[in-house]
Amino acid sequence: MTARKFARKLLSKAEQDLLVLKKLQADPDITTEILGFHAQQAAEKMLKAVLAARQIRFPFTHRLTELIDAIKNTGTPFPQEFEALRYLTPFAVEFRYDFLGDDDEDFDASATITLLEDFREWVIPLTEIK
Repeated sequence: MTARKFARKLLSKAEQDLLVLKKLQADPDITTEILGFHAQQAAEKMLKAVLAARQIRFPFTHRLTELIDAIKNTGTPFPQEFEALRYLTPFAVEFRYDFLGDDDEDFDASATITLLEDFREWVIPLTEIK
């Protein structure tokens, strides 16, 4: 599989997570952990898509900080507005297996969706590299 095809596949998978997040956000029975998990997964796959498009091997990690730093290390300017994606990292593992506690209200699904949609618009042209 070419780097471009792999990047586009990762982006497609990220879009699926984003779609799930959008559909579930209004459901009061869906927990913050589940919403956060899909947000984190969307961000992770988009970050990996950028790296794949640049033919950069990325680590098997859910730590978004590592992936963001890897992008920066390619010389690709990483917009400051997307630094907040780092805060989704705990949803990959910690919040799924530990008791979340009273921090539920700290997660703003609508703002996170907007951030991810904006990030997707930044990522798309980066995955079109031929």
